[in-house]
Amino acid sequence: MLKRPYIVVEWNDTESDAKGWLCAYNFVGHYCGGGTRMHPTVTKEEVIRLATTMGYKYKACESQTTGGCKGGIAYDYKAPDAKDVLRRYLTAMAPYIKAGVSIGGDLGVDYADVLEILDDLGIGLPQTKAMRNDPKFQQYIKNHDDACAMRYDGFLMYDMITGYGCAFALDEAWKFKGGATGARVVLQGFGCVGASLAYCLDKMGYKVVGIADANCLVACADGLDVKKLVATRKPKGELDPEAFEPQYQVMKNTEWLDIDCDILVPAALEDVIRADNADQVKASLVVEAANIPTTAEADEILRRRGIDIAVDFVSNMGGIRIYEALVFGIVGPVPEDIVRDTETIIRRATRRVFEEAKRQGKSQREVARELFEPDVFDTPDI
Repeated sequence: MLKRPYIVVEWNDTESDAKGWLCAYNFVGHYCGGGTRMHPTVTKEEVIRLATTMGYKYKACESQTTGGCKGGIAYDYKAPDAKDVLRRYLTAMAPYIKAGVSIGGDLGVDYADVLEILDDLGIGLPQTKAMRNDPKFQQYIKNHDDACAMRYDGFLMYDMITGYGCAFALDEAWKFKGGATGARVVLQGFGCVGASLAYCLDKMGYKVVGIADANCLVACADGLDVKKLVATRKPKGELDPEAFEPQYQVMKNTEWLDIDCDILVPAALEDVIRADNADQVKASLVVEAANIPTTAEADEILRRRGIDIAVDFVSNMGGIRIYEALVFGIVGPVPEDIVRDTETIIRRATRRVFEEAKRQGKSQREVARELFEPDVFDTPDI
């Protein structure tokens, strides 16, 4: 039985019409972690669902130190005062952050901005009292801060790790299915996750045939020049039409399900695969790079159609694994070691889900929920 979240807090901005929520689903060792997203469509219910997913995600990444939480702000992340809104939100949530709620970045919120604001507020990286009083943790936190400025394949570590993790999950699931090399992939979303995912898949030999961003869908049956599209990407995850080749098709971004492909990757918003469009999915594998991109109704339709799913809280846990691995001393601040650690964890969990789903005759989501159900419900650090 799905447990209710431990606490849900609502915030109303005093200087704009922004509204926000913080949900701590469960604490482990008086600590929980998750990102903060900013988008006009954010709702309280969405934040609760995302926090719940984070609880499962930490369990899937084999954490023994952290539960799940999530922050959400209903506001336009492109607005000129978006960072000021974020600052006021984090100020309001400071008592919870000081009590072991570690919130970072997510859709529309740059993790570097969160860390900068928390430093300005005198909080720094969220820690429990035990962590603050342990010299080894202070070294681990320094390692984390050092790693934040490091790059891998040209990406900042936090900008690439979730996307690369999703690519590893995709590759593991596709190999388990016995899929052919050079499989065709369509991505919905080209932010940090979508761009780094596309780059990694291109390196692996997959053919990215379609990418949708906030403005359009660009497609090419022979494959897109991913390296060029990543190199010319605009801020906030937007494609640059000036980089499009003459043979590319440019369509409405709502038409991303119309592109023929083997693998479909929603990598932006939640609930984009729904009951009214699940029958349009042409792929045999959906890899959930976004959090909760598939509704329950769509999930059932995909299951009936025999479409496999690499589940979100397994596929996209790279962002929490890098934090877990560095802050708790599992790896040091070496980019290659961080990537290897993330790849190992995600491939192992993905294969375990797919093997168990096949053995039990259940969907991947059913199995993942059974395998990675949170089982520790601790208290804040008071």
